[in-house]
Amino acid sequence: MKFLIMNGAGNRFAVFDARENPGFELTEARVEALAKPGSATMGPKGADQVIVLRAPKDKSADAFMEIWNQKGFEVDACGNATRCMAWLYLRSTDKNKMVLQTKAGFLRCEQTGPFEIAVDMGEPRLEWDQVPLKEPMHTHHIDVKVGPIDNPVLSNPGAVSMGNPHCVFFVDDFDKAKPEKIGPMIEFHPLFPEQANIGFARVDSNDKIRLKVWERGVGMTLACGTGACAAVVAAVRQSRTGRKVAVEVDGGTLLIEWRETDDHVIMTGPVELEREAEV
Repeated sequence: MKFLIMNGAGNRFAVFDARENPGFELTEARVEALAKPGSATMGPKGADQVIVLRAPKDKSADAFMEIWNQKGFEVDACGNATRCMAWLYLRSTDKNKMVLQTKAGFLRCEQTGPFEIAVDMGEPRLEWDQVPLKEPMHTHHIDVKVGPIDNPVLSNPGAVSMGNPHCVFFVDDFDKAKPEKIGPMIEFHPLFPEQANIGFARVDSNDKIRLKVWERGVGMTLACGTGACAAVVAAVRQSRTGRKVAVEVDGGTLLIEWRETDDHVIMTGPVELEREAEV
């Protein structure tokens, strides 16, 4: 079967268009074999996620997005994949807007450039049981520390759900923060019953953040769209930035705006079609 290899700001996907093939199914073993770095089809980089674009499950949507992470588990949301699927759908129409359905809900998407999509990611989920956390607490700052109790290396992260759980630390120095080492430790912290994506955000100005993300079930990734949204929401709640921020990730830059008018988070960023492949 033919599929596409796409990326959004470096976040890489194997994409199957099954809108006219409802019998197409994936398994954990198939996803792992295809997505793992070094696979014969995907090459050294592998795929961060495997995506299936399906016919909509609800008449108010144009298409449904099914998301599988590198470990072979289905997840509810992926911001960068949303942009890619919106672009893929819109390129075969004369429209510039569409509604994409996911397990996390309905996402309104608009093409703002030849290879650029803006996505209304909806309202962030900020209550402890929405993230979710294991026990009640305020999510502006949560009780997670790394290092000695009286002098932690990292502390007071914000917790946000953008359809998937995020824990965002604010750091001054990535070398000291060690995202690739701390990320997997915090992903499985007992406070997160569904695990969590771990963000490491350096605030460079009121409208600029440098971000690295350890993505649950994947590892360090070049970009995480929901992670960029979560970082801005957490930064605003801790009075670190304004509501419109350019978030620089290893694979590019995403523009994130947390609107005051309706509390929705708007993510705008690039899409790239790398090539067609077959498996």
